[in-house]
Amino acid sequence: MEQRDALAERLPGVAVIASLEIEHVDQTSGVVICVKPEHAEAVARTAARWRHTAVVGGRRSVDRANRSDAASAIAVIRSMPNTPVLVRKGVSAIAGGAHVTKDDLDWAESILGAVGTVVRVSERNIDAVTGLSGPMPAYLYLVVEALIEAGVHQGLSRDVAHQLVVGTFEGSAALLTSTGETPEELRHQVTSPGGTTAAGLRTLESRAVRSAFIDAVAAAADRSRQMGR
Repeated sequence: MEQRDALAERLPGVAVIASLEIEHVDQTSGVVICVKPEHAEAVARTAARWRHTAVVGGRRSVDRANRSDAASAIAVIRSMPNTPVLVRKGVSAIAGGAHVTKDDLDWAESILGAVGTVVRVSERNIDAVTGLSGPMPAYLYLVVEALIEAGVHQGLSRDVAHQLVVGTFEGSAALLTSTGETPEELRHQVTSPGGTTAAGLRTLESRAVRSAFIDAVAAAADRSRQMGR
């Protein structure tokens, strides 16, 4: 109750309800499932009481919903957002099931597009997305932590190291999106032959950092497949 009241206060004009009832929607409505996977099947049964209802949910939630007999009556759309949606900078992937139309996907994109970028993928690729962009904020935060610690080890204060690392991450991302150049091209621009950047990159490559990220994404994607079974 306390959380619903807080949401209602934050989102004027949006109905925040405890449970989905028939009076809350009509045949033109869509339903977004944001529940724990074990509750998804029951919610799907309720949503299926209206035809042409699109359901957007996380990977595991929609897998549970799909197992329900009710799934045959609804258009099921899987989604995989990531945490930057909290600042409207998220990247979300959506994948449509067998009964999904272009209008359904347009609707889902309009919902998730309010909090960032939306890409459309096939259902067979949703686990790859779950392994890559879903946990990617955690991967990047780990890199940020390590670089801040490296700055401290070189004698910088933690505050200065934090400003240098976080500011450089933000600026590098902006440079990547604004120039249209590839990461490789931008990396080469920073790397002078025999210079400091080349020395640092040589160490990272010798420690197989690139391979570690590839393996991390593969492990997360494999785990997503296991959890979906």
